[in-house]
Amino acid sequence: MRVIAGKARRLPLKTIEGLDTRPTTDRIKETLFNILQNDLYDIRFLDIFSGSGGIGIEALSRGASEAYFIENNRAAAACIKENLKFTHLDAQATLLQCDVLAGLGRLEGQKPFQIIFMDPPYGKELEREVLEYIAVHNPSFVDASTQIIVEARLGTDFSYAEDLGFTVDRVKEYKTNMHVFLHK
Repeated sequence: MRVIAGKARRLPLKTIEGLDTRPTTDRIKETLFNILQNDLYDIRFLDIFSGSGGIGIEALSRGASEAYFIENNRAAAACIKENLKFTHLDAQATLLQCDVLAGLGRLEGQKPFQIIFMDPPYGKELEREVLEYIAVHNPSFVDASTQIIVEARLGTDFSYAEDLGFTVDRVKEYKTNMHVFLHK
């Protein structure tokens, strides 16, 4: 895994051993960032279920002014810290090592993020929990212009999103997974 473009282009990123995380492949990451390329400059980016931090680091490398990472796994959080330091992007980053819902609570009072990306473990409906949290709590860090992107297993049901007040703008399907683009 590596940074694809921007300031940290071509730098390799570490990942943790085992099956606790499932890093987004370079090919899928490149497709995602080709979609986002015009929306990254000088934005606030939130990477939820961050794993090794590859998505948030790519956003920083491509021009995001700051990125927040929420990751509960201790080994993954240590990996994010190492990757941020290695890419020299650590000054623009904040890592919250905690449960996702606790991390979202800690962000209350923050100004809005322009992009929120989440890649939760598949099959546990954690993306729904995050979307429900946003719908119920209406946090300050989400506004009408915030784009929410969920990486999920292909075929994951998002029919509930409209009931929570979200609009699905786009679905980009890959061989085994997909990116769902939503806004409130």
